[in-house]
Parts: sequence; C-alpha cells; structure tokens
Amino acid sequence: MSRLDELIKELCPDGVEQIELGDIIFETKERNKECRYDQVRSVTNTGILVPTSEYFDKQITSEDTSNYKVVRKGMFAYNPSRINIGSIAWSKENEPVIVSPMYIVFDIKREKVSQEYLMYYLRSGIGMHKINSKVEPGARFRLPIESLSKITIPLPPPPVQQEIVRILDKFTELTAELTAELTARRKQYEYYRDLLLTFGDDVDWKPLEEVFEMKNGYTPSKSEPLYWENGTIPWFRMEDIRENGRILSDSIQHITPEAVKGNLFPAYSIILATSATIGEHALLTVDALANQRFTFLTRRQEYLSKLDMKFFYYYCFILDEWCKDNVTLGNFLSVDMTKLRKYKIPVPPLEEQERIVAILDRFDALCNDLTSGLPAEIEARKKQYEYYRDKLLSFKALPSKDEEAVK
Repeated sequence: MSRLDELIKELCPDGVEQIELGDIIFETKERNKECRYDQVRSVTNTGILVPTSEYFDKQITSEDTSNYKVVRKGMFAYNPSRINIGSIAWSKENEPVIVSPMYIVFDIKREKVSQEYLMYYLRSGIGMHKINSKVEPGARFRLPIESLSKITIPLPPPPVQQEIVRILDKFTELTAELTAELTARRKQYEYYRDLLLTFGDDVDWKPLEEVFEMKNGYTPSKSEPLYWENGTIPWFRMEDIRENGRILSDSIQHITPEAVKGNLFPAYSIILATSATIGEHALLTVDALANQRFTFLTRRQEYLSKLDMKFFYYYCFILDEWCKDNVTLGNFLSVDMTKLRKYKIPVPPLEEQERIVAILDRFDALCNDLTSGLPAEIEARKKQYEYYRDKLLSFKALPSKDEEAVK
C-alpha cells in the first residue's frame, strides 16, 4: 500500500468534504497604473511573466507593466472572457508576477487548503471540466467570479493534500528535466545545422528565381460550396504547419477540382510564408495548393537532378530568418519579393547535399519527431502525468446529512 493510500485509509476512509471554491477564495484588487496592452505584447525576455492558457510563460518588461494586475506568491489569476476563457495561472515565486487586465486575481484562505493542491486541482482534467461547465453562453462567453466560486472541489485532510502535491511535483520535475534536455539538444541541433549549411565560394550560388518557379497560393471563394464540399485536394494553411509540422503529406482542409486554377503545384515543392506570419516554411510531399500567405517554390526542370529538396528544406531555416529581416511596409507586412527572387542559395554537389541531409535527419528525429526521440518521451510522460493527476484528485464524497439520516 502506498503512503497516500495509508493516509486516506487513516484520515478519510469514508470520503472527503466537498466545498465550494467561494468558501476558500476571495477576489483581490491588485493593479498598477495605466498602460496599453499592445505595448506589452511587443517586448520580451526580462523575467516578468504573463499567464497563457496554462503556464506563466510570456515575458514582458518591467517598464511596460503599468495597468497590469500584480500576482504575488500564492495568488491565482484566471481569464473570465474571450480567448482561453477560464484558464488558471498561479504564482509560486517570491517575485511578483504581472498579468493583463483581462485576468481576475484571487487569493485563498490558506488555513483551509494547500495552494499547490488547489493549483493542481483547478488545472486537472476534472477541474477544467467543472470550470468549463460554468461558462455562460452568448455572443461573448463569460465566466464571472461568482460562477467560478460555485465550483465544488474535494478537500481532503492537509496530510493527504501534501502527499498528492509531493507526487505531482515529482512528475513535474521529471518532465521539466526532459524538456530542459530537449531545449539544449535543439540548440545544439540548430548550431550544427547552420554550420553544415554554411558554404564559401567553392560551391555554386544560384538566385532563387533561376532554380525555382515562384508563384503565390490562393484561397478559392468560401461562398462557393462547389469548391469545398467533399474536397479531396490538399489546401495548406499556417494551421497545418502549427499542428502537423514542416513535412506535410496531407492538409486539414481540402478543395475540389472545380476550385483549381490551372495546375496543382507538384509534390516536393516548398511553401514559404511571405506575408502575415513571415518566416515559416514546409516541404509538401503531395500535389497541392496553399493559401495566399505562401509562395510556392517548385524546382525548374534543369534542377531536378541537381538539387535535393530535403537539402533545400533544411536551408530554408536560414532563408526564414532572411525573410524576417527583408520586409516591405504597406497595408500588411510582406517579404520584399524583388529581393527574394535574387536571393542566392548554395548548390553543392548532390553527394554533399545527401550527406548533409542524412546527418540532419538524425538530429531532427531526436529533437523534433513526435514518434521517436525526446519529444515522444516527453509526450508519453505528460500523458502519464495527466492520468495519475486526475486519478489522485478523484475522491469519494462524504455522505450528506440526508444520506446519514437514512442510514
């Protein structure tokens, strides 16, 4: 029998008390002066944090924090409306944390519940389900603190809470160690990738427009059902890269042949984001189309046997950074296409390209493949953690007074 089982058997064998969150929390009015939200979104990397949907991981500068609520150690914040509604953030550090005005800040009556236990419960699958059940429907979803306060939580005795926190902290630490190792490996990978892709004058350098046909993607009319219903042709968007990575064999959305203007772009083309979210790319392994954010780069006939597209795919990480630094200002941000067409890429001998690809494929699998390497181990550990977290936080409720009377 585990230590936790022993504690439950000793201290709460018949179940645990179920209380409303409002009995142990109270809203605070912590805030600073006035400042615009868009200023905060534009600055990074100074150690003052803004909560996202689950963790404190967006950094802002201290001089731009006026108007932002202050979350001190042990205090909570949650989003009552709009994006990431109901998301819970918690400050466990000694330094105060700044959160955006959209968040409501609350504190707890510490004598009744462990802060760490409450954090784990509210972020668990059980807790988030209860939070989502209190969201008020309508044109703008809302979760007032009055509704949040009605959520019931199990409140086992303090020793049980402490043992649950100890177990879940250990899970979290193990995952954090793997994540830190993965971050270090990725930095090492990026260093060697850029080193392997650095060439001098001993190789041929060719302008993109000489090597590739370069054409924009497009979006078929959304008001024409014939273009979309029962579509079978892959049509790629930025969401495909975000959800499925940079080597893509199918898309989330599909179009019909009637939506195609001319020919599809052939398999083993690169899509390069040249407007909106600049500096992203993917290698497509199927004949396809993409939206207007992307420029297609398709090898010209004379380079089919001279350029390995997997080699160029890796070189596009360098090209991505160039694109970010070479934009034109107008109604919306876009890459300077005149300069892009003249941008020169190295074309070393095919054997050298294949050697570099083999090395980078091994690195890439270790650092980024969700079916192998560290990402797969982290994902497995995360699922294991979520399973045991929800299991540890599931308690039998104490019988109500009416039930006791019946007995």
